[in-house]
Amino acid sequence: MNIEVLKKEISEVYQTPILHQTAFWSEVKSNLGVKSKAFEFKIRNSDLYTNTGGRSYTVSDFLVLIQQLSKESTIAYVPYGPEIEPSEENQGRFLEELSEIVRSYLPSNCIALRYDLNWQSHWGKDDFCDDEGKWMGPPQPNYQEFHFNYNTINWNFKKANTDILPVNTIFIDLQPDVNTILSKMKAKTRYNINLALRKGVVVKEVGMDKLHVWYNLYRDTAYRNNIFLNDIDYFQTVLASKAENTSSPAIVKLLLAELNGEPVSAMFLVITDHRATYLYGASSSAHRNSMSTYALQWEAIRIAKTYGCTEYDMFGIPPNSNPSHPMHGLYQFKIGFGGELYHQMGCWDYPFEKDKYALFQAYEMNSKGYHL
Repeated sequence: MNIEVLKKEISEVYQTPILHQTAFWSEVKSNLGVKSKAFEFKIRNSDLYTNTGGRSYTVSDFLVLIQQLSKESTIAYVPYGPEIEPSEENQGRFLEELSEIVRSYLPSNCIALRYDLNWQSHWGKDDFCDDEGKWMGPPQPNYQEFHFNYNTINWNFKKANTDILPVNTIFIDLQPDVNTILSKMKAKTRYNINLALRKGVVVKEVGMDKLHVWYNLYRDTAYRNNIFLNDIDYFQTVLASKAENTSSPAIVKLLLAELNGEPVSAMFLVITDHRATYLYGASSSAHRNSMSTYALQWEAIRIAKTYGCTEYDMFGIPPNSNPSHPMHGLYQFKIGFGGELYHQMGCWDYPFEKDKYALFQAYEMNSKGYHL
């Protein structure tokens, strides 16, 4: 392969539906104290895709976040990138060459380059489903690594011990009219949307002055489900950042559902290019039978349609419908809106400092994960 790589300005990062690869996300992270870099690359299509000839090229880019691990070490993290997805047999070789070139642009104390790949999982197909059609998930990491490193020179890629961003999601097709979208939902979901409206649930867009209302609902949700709790400054940064003077801005909306004037659920809706993303959601432990979260999602879908979005990303779901999964209720909720499951590759590491990387691996194994 012959990849040409150039560093570029963050403001010039190409428009993309992938939220975490936008200049907007770089601005969010910068405001939170995380530095980022952007790179443009050019590669011949015959090197990317099988059964492709000629001299045509692909030009694309990707965003890298530089995360401080300690005083002595950093890790470079590529959230949901690169966007360009080579043919399966070329993926390891492509990323290997890209990593070796980009290495010289990274801090000297960078111990690894981590790709959080949103490429379709090699093991997310029907061959990896059980007799009931449930996805069984990927094989053991050593098997994954053997498969992914095939055709590489250094055999250096490691499957990370943790995935930072959601690996499994649901995409809803927004191209049909709203009545058709509604008809593709499960009957129970349609019923709950109508029930919420009959009960008087009202969904409205709110601003920064209602952020404390969001945070109270979010804190309630985090405690109820035993999930990681960000502080309110984090959400203030997401809501305030726009990156309007860049090639890849975002529209951020905070939606609040109320019942008789009382806040019962809320969500962050982010629009990037042709995609709307349900980024964060929260609900009160009270009035659960109001079904407000259904009305909230339906209004978000309707808003996305008005902005010309053609797809809606539910952003995170359990891998299958296993009732024993602690988030099975979330699966049932999100799948009811009629989208298609999509399984992604998750995090893959290309170590530069193998001894320090081994210590980092051990840390991740014995912690709740490192939030990049």
